Amino acid sequence: MILKEIRLSRHLTQEQLAEISGLSARTIQRIESGQQASLESQKCLAAALDLSIDDLQQETFDMNRQSEQWAQLPLFLKIWFMFHFLQARPRRDTALRIPCLAHIAGFLFCLLGFWHEAALAGGLIMLATAYLFQLLRWQGDRYGIWYEAPE
Repeated sequence: MILKEIRLSRHLTQEQLAEISGLSARTIQRIESGQQASLESQKCLAAALDLSIDDLQQETFDMNRQSEQWAQLPLFLKIWFMFHFLQARPRRDTALRIPCLAHIAGFLFCLLGFWHEAALAGGLIMLATAYLFQLLRWQGDRYGIWYEAPE
């Protein structure tokens, strides 16, 4: 079930979704952690999120480029994502991988900075880049624009 992805794309906390759906926050947590939801809980969630139960039971979350979230995104943010991820369809797994690699490379270059001053400068730049991509990932989650390719 893709409840967590849908909830995040709608900018809702678990507590807010629980309040809207009439379920407990603990029930939302259990469903998001992978436990099977009862049919009654599925109906409450589907009604609260304005989805069908079939949509709620999908295994992957497909973000359509023509979706409301993407259409509402300001042009400069669309360009920002395409430029930094070098993809017309930014993917969340890429957004997770890039900061991790930049942190590792930045840390290693900072260690090399003990022997070579230029490596320290490069390491600091890589660490700054890692935090820039963390900001991009946060914005992507906030606006719910990630594209997940069908398997």
